[in-house]
Amino acid sequence: MNETLSYPIVLDVDDLCRLLPHRGDMQLVESLTVLDHDHFQASARWSADGVILRGHFPGLPLVPGVMLVELVAQVAGAGMRAGSPVARRLEGDSLGLLAGIRKCSFKRPVLPDERVQVDVHTRPMSETAAAVSAVLTVGGEEAAQIEILVINSPRQAVLDGMAGLVQRSA
Repeated sequence: MNETLSYPIVLDVDDLCRLLPHRGDMQLVESLTVLDHDHFQASARWSADGVILRGHFPGLPLVPGVMLVELVAQVAGAGMRAGSPVARRLEGDSLGLLAGIRKCSFKRPVLPDERVQVDVHTRPMSETAAAVSAVLTVGGEEAAQIEILVINSPRQAVLDGMAGLVQRSA
């Protein structure tokens, strides 16, 4: 079946919760716009009283760089699930997973309650993998450039892999 999508596709938090398994403090994306099958824009913000910033760092809360990487992965995952004809054809219960961090450069710290704007481009590498590049800005100032690899994997394969890890470490 050839599906024709009409861009832009605007997603709110409820839409994102249908596309991504993340909840609570790990659900990072506030809103997402799919501009094309491979181009997504989103925003996020971390509250100073959130569990992640309470300990990073006491007296000087900063958004951890790893959370910015996770934000890019979530934007790419939701954007592809909503707007990529290839990703929309994936059957079954699959999870989008961060498979690799290719390059990260952090240009300025992200402080509590600052709105981070994310501009993401994806490039398919196979039916289930994509290279992702992103620029993150705060108030028009570049905060980070991030390049990652994401894959889609059947949930059962992830669970089977975890069981194998647990058995090998016991």
